[in-house]
Parts: sequence; structure tokens; C-alpha cells
Amino acid sequence: MRADRVLYNGTIHTLNPHQPAASAIAISGERILALGDDPTMRQALAPGGEAVDLGGRLVVPGLTDAHVHLIWFTDIMHAVDLTGAASAEEVVGRVAERAAQTPADAWVRGRGWAQDDWDDPAFPTAAQLDAAVPGHPVFLTARSGHAAWVNSAALKRANVTASTPDPPGGQFQRDERGNPTGLLLEEALKIVQAIIPAPTPGQLAAMMREALAAAHRVGLTGVHDFDGAACFQALQILHARGDLSLRVVKNVPVELLDHAVALGLRWGFGDDTLRVGGVKTFADGALGVRTAALLAPYEGEPDNLGIVVTDKEEIVENVRKASAAGLPSTVHAIGDRAVHDVLDVFQTVRALEREWGVPTDRLRHRIEHVQLIHPDDVPRLAQLGIVASMQPIHATSDMLMADRYWGQRAAYSYGWRLQLEAGAVLALGSDAPVEPINPLYGIHAAVTRRRRDGSPGPDGWRSHQPAGDARLTVEEALRGFTQGPAYAAGLDDRLGTLAPGYLADLVVLDRDIFAVDPMEIAETQPLGVMVGGSWVLRDL
Repeated sequence: MRADRVLYNGTIHTLNPHQPAASAIAISGERILALGDDPTMRQALAPGGEAVDLGGRLVVPGLTDAHVHLIWFTDIMHAVDLTGAASAEEVVGRVAERAAQTPADAWVRGRGWAQDDWDDPAFPTAAQLDAAVPGHPVFLTARSGHAAWVNSAALKRANVTASTPDPPGGQFQRDERGNPTGLLLEEALKIVQAIIPAPTPGQLAAMMREALAAAHRVGLTGVHDFDGAACFQALQILHARGDLSLRVVKNVPVELLDHAVALGLRWGFGDDTLRVGGVKTFADGALGVRTAALLAPYEGEPDNLGIVVTDKEEIVENVRKASAAGLPSTVHAIGDRAVHDVLDVFQTVRALEREWGVPTDRLRHRIEHVQLIHPDDVPRLAQLGIVASMQPIHATSDMLMADRYWGQRAAYSYGWRLQLEAGAVLALGSDAPVEPINPLYGIHAAVTRRRRDGSPGPDGWRSHQPAGDARLTVEEALRGFTQGPAYAAGLDDRLGTLAPGYLADLVVLDRDIFAVDPMEIAETQPLGVMVGGSWVLRDL
């Protein structure tokens, strides 16, 4: 077999222990034919094939973000962008500007506010929006996705009043008279969200093309998605048209579990471009809105242990049902209580799986985020064969909040090194659009534990944890964005490594992230991105 494309004169970091480095790679169709030195690989090129001079640049396996929300990410390109706002007043100003360009009575939506970034970190109220945007219902999702800020017009349309009960796993923040203030936490936001007109799957598919291009521009060849059925429908439309250039593992919301079981969907159904992942459940909330479930109260809030979104017994039943149907589970758990309870759930279900004769490796369960963990629970993910799906950029984004609300417990927060040393598989991601989707930002955060502006200083934030230096090496972080997601998806026999027979997914970078000052990693730009032997981005 001859190659139809050869990339040569490069610095290729393969992550293959049998051939860790090469200068050239030969590709036939969608797969890697061979790697080696320039003369040998160029001899493998078929007549009429393409030879690409890499100019000495670094090549790494294709990068995969193990936790994104594609619909959110697409939507933020069309909603009011509230990221970076320094105050509630600035948010209101941005919303009022959009409302002035929006037909009367139509919804105004925005995403990305975070009250802890404001000069006054108090939670916002409907009254603040009412004064500036009285004629439009407004729905503004917090950066975390676990809260929404709405105005009175939105509450009225959703029939939310003082007599409306809090939904299970959610809460309407109320004033001293019991009236909703306009802040919706966890499941409560869905009550208003449900009445907002949604685009059709076809419209979503058209909108999503822009998101796919944005993902490629930062070096991504694949993502694991955590949005709902509409996202899956849009992805299938793109795939059927041949327009899905990003490999997507689509996780199933737990509310659709019975439908998935009835249809007979199993883990890995699909192909190498679009395939079924696990079943997603929420155990708790988030740090920013102080709804992550804790074993002890938040600092300075003796009555606040967070919110348990799904009872432990219900999670056990859902995970058991999914496992029996051949679907692994992936559970959102941020607080130390949530992580502890979810580990108990997996311990129970792993025992059942052993009775059923199901090997641990066949159902690759995951915990999403693992942001705070009790010391006793640190080794349990590895012991139970649970993938630690973590987002390094959360640490640098959340560090001030973690210190403020978790105090000394934060010594056991964002512990990628803790999990790696314990033997767990790391699958790293961004949680986009909660954080930027750029995987190089994630690698930078994992390696330095510093923000891109250099804060909090050369040593990084809480870089000295019980397992030693909490930072990862560049190679460890790279594996977290390549081999870890491939393992979690059951694709580790063909993705995550540059080796003969593997799919030709790779990224060409403008600098060698193994050689530069680690602070430069965040400035690194992809010059070429290849998926299955085809360029989806090329600036070489």
C-alpha cells in the first residue's frame, strides 16, 4: 500500500511508547500508514500524492475535549455574551442594547454572567432588569449553567409566583415575603427555559456549522457532548449530509434513559464520527452559585450545604438500569458530598456488574468535574475503574471562589495529580461554553495552575497538594486531551495516538509546547488540523 499524503520535516510526538518520535508520517485514506524518517516516508508516497513540508513544526495526536455543551456553545454565538462583565449594571446594559434591536415581546437571551466577577458579588434580581428592559422577557444563564437570572416579564410568562413550589433539585430564590427575586437555581431554571421558543433541529444544524469551525480553529478533532436530544438530532443531520467534520461522542441525558433502553441503544453505537456515549446524571450544582453539594457548610454560610439535584437512591437505580442495558454512566459531581455519594453508587453497581459477568473495562463509567474530593475518597475512582473527567481551566478560573467558599478544603480541589497518582484515567476538557473551548488553554492550566495573565504567580495556585506537585507535565496533560478521551469513549484502539493503523487525526502547532516556557502554551496556535486524513484547518 502506498501513501496518498506524507507530512515530513516535522517534530512528531506520537504518544506511542513503541515509537515515541518521528520526523515524517505517511497517510493512506483516513488512516496512518507509517511513521519514520523523511526519506523512508517520502519513498512510500504514491505517484501524484501530496508531500507537505512541516518546517520543523510540532505534530501531536488530534485533541479531544472530553466535556462540552455544543448547543450552549452554538447558542452563545447568537445570545448576548455576558462573559467578562464587571457588574450587574454592565450586564443590564448589554441586555438593554440587544433588546433595543429585538422585536417587542420577543425573548432576549444571554449567557455567561458570574456574580463573583462583579465589584458587588451579590446575586442579581429581576428588578434590576425590569428597570431597563420592561418590554421583553429576559432569560440570562450564568456562566456555570446552574443558575438563571430573569426579569418579571419572564416570571409572569412562566406563571412563577410566590405560591409556586420549588421543584425537586431546584430553587427559586425568594425575598423576605416569599416572592421570587428573579434568580433561578438548578432545576428551577428549566421551568422558565421550557417556554422559550427553541430552534428546529434543522436550524440548529445550520447554526452548529459555525461552532464546528470554531472548534477546529483551536485544534480540536473531537468532543464529548453533554447536551440533549435536539443536539443529537442536529448532529445526525450534519452527519447525514457529510458536514460533521468533528468526531462527537454523544452522551444521553438521564431523562431519556428509558427511551434509550427501549430503543436498544448501547455504548459505542454509531461510527467513528458520531457515536453513543454514556448516560448523564446531575448529582449536584456548581461552585459559583454555591449549589455544589458539600459534606460541611460553605465558609461563612453555616446553613448552606449546596443542593442535591438527584437523590443517591435515584442515581443508583438509573446507573443500574443503564448498565443492564449496556450503557455506562457519567455523573456530574462537583462538591465533596456529591463525589462521595456517586462513588458509593458506582461501588454498588460495580458489584452488580460483577454478578452479571460484565468486565470493568466494558462499561467505562465517569465522574464529571470531581472538583472537590474528601481525602478518603481520592483512591476510589481508580479502584472502581471510574474515569476522572476533569477540566483544568476550571481551577484557574475558580481559584478565588474555591479559596473563599471552601477554605482549607481547597487543598483537595482540582486534583488532577491526585487522580493520576492514584491510577485513574484522566479525560480532560473545558466544559465549554462555561470556559473557553481552547484545549491549549486547558493544557496550560494543567501544567502551570496559573491564569493566562500569570496570576497568582510563578508557583501557581495550590500547586502543592498531598500527592506532591499538583501540576501535570506537558505530556501528561496532552494525554488527558488525547488518550484519556479516547479511552473513555472506547476508541483507544484507533484514536489518541499516532501509530500505524490508527485514524489520521492530528494537529500541527506553531511552536513546540514541550520546549517553550510553559506560559507560552496558552499562546500556541494550530496551523493545521487533520481529521481522518483530511485537512479541516490548514495554514501551512
